Amino acid sequence: MDLGSQRTILDSFGERIMRDETRDNDDLDVITIGRSSVDLYGEQVGGRLEDMTSFAKYIGGCPTNIAAGAARLGLRAAVITRVGDEHMGRFIREQLQREAVDTRFVITDKERLTALVILGIRDDHTFPLIFYRENCADMALSEQDIDEDFIASARAIVVSGTHFSKPNVEAASRKAIRLARAHGVRVVFDIDYRPVLWGLTGHGLGEERFVAAAAVTERLLSIVPDCDLIVGTEEEFHIAGGTTDTIAALRAVRARTNALLLCKCGALGCAAFPGAIPDTLDDGVRGEGFPVEVFNVLGAGDAFMSGLLRGWLRDEPLAECCRYANACGAFAVSRHGCTPAVPTWPELQHFLTKGSPTRRLREDSTLNQLHWSTTRTGDWPLVQALAFDHRVQFEAIAEECGAEPARIGTFKLLVLQAVQRIAQSAKTRSALGILADGRFGKQALDRATGSGLWIGRPIELPLSRPLRFEGGADVGTVLREWPAEHVVKCLVSYHPEDPLPLRDEQERQLITLFEACRRTSHELLIEVIPPRDLPCDDRTLPAAIERFYGLGIYPDWWKLPTLTESQAAWDGIDAVIQRHDPRCRGVLLLGLDAPIDTLKASLRLAARQPICKGFAVGRTIFGAAAHDWFANQIGDDEAVQRMAAIFGDLIECWNDERA
Repeated sequence: MDLGSQRTILDSFGERIMRDETRDNDDLDVITIGRSSVDLYGEQVGGRLEDMTSFAKYIGGCPTNIAAGAARLGLRAAVITRVGDEHMGRFIREQLQREAVDTRFVITDKERLTALVILGIRDDHTFPLIFYRENCADMALSEQDIDEDFIASARAIVVSGTHFSKPNVEAASRKAIRLARAHGVRVVFDIDYRPVLWGLTGHGLGEERFVAAAAVTERLLSIVPDCDLIVGTEEEFHIAGGTTDTIAALRAVRARTNALLLCKCGALGCAAFPGAIPDTLDDGVRGEGFPVEVFNVLGAGDAFMSGLLRGWLRDEPLAECCRYANACGAFAVSRHGCTPAVPTWPELQHFLTKGSPTRRLREDSTLNQLHWSTTRTGDWPLVQALAFDHRVQFEAIAEECGAEPARIGTFKLLVLQAVQRIAQSAKTRSALGILADGRFGKQALDRATGSGLWIGRPIELPLSRPLRFEGGADVGTVLREWPAEHVVKCLVSYHPEDPLPLRDEQERQLITLFEACRRTSHELLIEVIPPRDLPCDDRTLPAAIERFYGLGIYPDWWKLPTLTESQAAWDGIDAVIQRHDPRCRGVLLLGLDAPIDTLKASLRLAARQPICKGFAVGRTIFGAAAHDWFANQIGDDEAVQRMAAIFGDLIECWNDERA
């Protein structure tokens, strides 16, 4: 298993995993069973699916969405499904792991491809979609895939209607229900009716929500006697009950089961029926909807189910369960995508407690920041990075030594080798990182990407003041080409007392960059170095950070200069970050080509600061070796050995002090 796979599995998910301490640690709250696909969502909103030119990629499929949503809300969730033995299948598995979903029974099917769905947003009533599910992996689920001990380990299972449309998947779902009943595990039935998946419409009518079919009704009614909770829209209860009269349909279902029936009513919320069905939906246990602007209804039901399960499996009052469910549904209809739209538990609590100043939740900056910081994947409590993203400095070294600039890229590969040599030590492997550029260091970046290293990449044009971006002013387009794991690093020469026109221009650039990073889902690191011609004291960096937060800029990381003897400066930095963004990844210390002894003194002080999560040092490590290598005084092996020795020495210095 490579380092990237290890990190995927071992990632910490903080507040998204809130185990019930009264239960055995091996127990699950919920297992979902059935569809698993890759959703390709059109990014152009308001046009025909035929005319969309770019797509965002998400995990999809009702049970898969529910499992991921439940995990975000603090439940211990798992999914039983099949995926193909290819890139899309691996994407689903890895993304579920990033979402803290148990994937032990995500089975790799070597014969079939992973299902795909292509979707678009035409307007607030039209959402065209095409299912690519011919002989797909998840529809090959069989009875042999249902493990009794696994089912018995959960509080509840969720089965969905689509997986009763074919004999083999029906057999698998019915086996899961039998085992659940035998072990006292609750059974939840999501009607999840898609006529196209029952073969009742053509492929081009994937958005069609209701087609009457007596055979489907008969099949669904045969399931409900063994269920504890049944959830559906009015149209879904129409197919389950065999009539388009909603009350009559609910009564037909009630005649077969004592389960709690919960009818989703769109913007009006929901109505729950623990007992006899009254004459109107309003006479049930009502959960009022939230007044939000509808952007995308696809996936709203899956988010709704996730919220409902969060309350129902914790035995909360039914009205509160409905409140969670409706709020999660409101988030989903307000955002792009299905699983990505589901809120985390901290986000949901904030919304239920404080609401939102806008009906367009996707434009609520507070909720967006909370959503981003609680769904960010990976855990980096420590980063020890070798920074070789320098461009001007390497050009100067090459020129001084009479070397061709083309050799710069070759040397940067040697720097990466020095990091990889240190990575052979298991003690430091998980903390290692690099800062590398795409101009001279592209080969090094390509080799490091996907290896499990923390990777930062510069976006600033070197020495620009006011700030300019390498690649042009349209920074969003530039970032679209970067791998998602690359952290966008931006160095800005900034002082709170800069002349006002200069300060305003630099701040506008940083706002543009921050917004672009959020659109492209890249983490952002801001490196702040005050200019040498302005006075600095212990208040300078805290004031700069305070100013950026005031502008609505919330970087995931800060990279700050050495603060050799100033605990007061560290205290000020920590106070500002904790006040504005307690979920910030933290601060990395930079070196500024400091002598090794000076840098070690800074590292020792920084290692005592909880807000400081490591360092990203460059010239102190590679400077002398680079000069000698470009001057042909040493070879590749000696250059790597010298850089690795200094890097390892700094790591040991940090680790000793941190311990």
